[in-house]
Amino acid sequence: MSQRHLAILFAVSLAVLGLAVWVAHRAQRGSASIAGTVVLRGLEANLNAVTEVRITGPGGKEVTLVKGARRWMVRQRDYPADSGKLRKLLIDLGNLKAVARKTRLEQNYPLLGVQSVSAPGASGVRIDVVSAQHTWSLIVGHNSEGSGSYVRLVGHKQSLLAAPLVMAEAKADQWLAPLIIDVHQKQLRSIEERLAGEPPYRIERAKASAANFRVLGIPPGRKLQSPGAANAVASALSNLTLNDVRKAQPIPRDARLSSAEFTTFDGLVVRVSGYQAAKHGPHYIELSARAVDPKAAAAAAKINARVHGWQYRIAGYSYRQIFQPLSGLLAPLQHAAARHKPAA
Repeated sequence: MSQRHLAILFAVSLAVLGLAVWVAHRAQRGSASIAGTVVLRGLEANLNAVTEVRITGPGGKEVTLVKGARRWMVRQRDYPADSGKLRKLLIDLGNLKAVARKTRLEQNYPLLGVQSVSAPGASGVRIDVVSAQHTWSLIVGHNSEGSGSYVRLVGHKQSLLAAPLVMAEAKADQWLAPLIIDVHQKQLRSIEERLAGEPPYRIERAKASAANFRVLGIPPGRKLQSPGAANAVASALSNLTLNDVRKAQPIPRDARLSSAEFTTFDGLVVRVSGYQAAKHGPHYIELSARAVDPKAAAAAAKINARVHGWQYRIAGYSYRQIFQPLSGLLAPLQHAAARHKPAA
């Protein structure tokens, strides 16, 4: 090879090396320049103007949160929304900042979960935040080790790693205000239990300072598991939460309906009736309140305003705590053979 050819080859090699360095430096600068950039521009300054939030998932799943005159509502249930959870989502979206650019190639979107939610195999959610003046639309894909989320603005090719982590489920039951009622054990004087297929019984105490409730209606020869066996029943309405809710429906004719009345020292009576839909089906309850003392009238009215016309689906363990059979409070029967063991 001639000296001239060597010189040309050397010059070309230098040019290629220089180009590679320039491209790497440009990419590094481009990646750095995106860090800290607000993803949803203008949202943080307009959070109070937001009137609707739509969350859409694969398979047509959707929940719509609508700002009412007094509070946010879940449109699919026509029931109050969990305002604290919604507030956190909006604040996180307003504060969402890019960490790094990711793929622009549509075929690679599934790796990050940022493909269209209508695409086959989609795993992310689309969030539309609506105000009178603007709508912010974002697809949220997989999270990145719990510290951030892969996201893509709807209508844009560029995907991003952004922080903080955004969590949003396209399920109506996940956005309901969870609290049904909160009557603390220390408030209760007595409970009347009338359970399907079980003997009725009553638990009570004479004063609020009493450590344990006594149980009336124990069969002869039986005793409680422990002096405080009934205390768990008295805690059943303390911070009672729902799994889902629906407008009140006629109770099935074959339903095994149970009821319990919780009476407080200040004269509030909360009646809970419930049944299990099918053998392994969900548990539903309805509530109502009344006052047997004028002091409790306002509390009863407040409870009825919130719970009237609704059936609540609750967890099985909560249902069993409310409607505890008497047998569940009693010590096991000792068999005659165990009581009269022969001498060794």
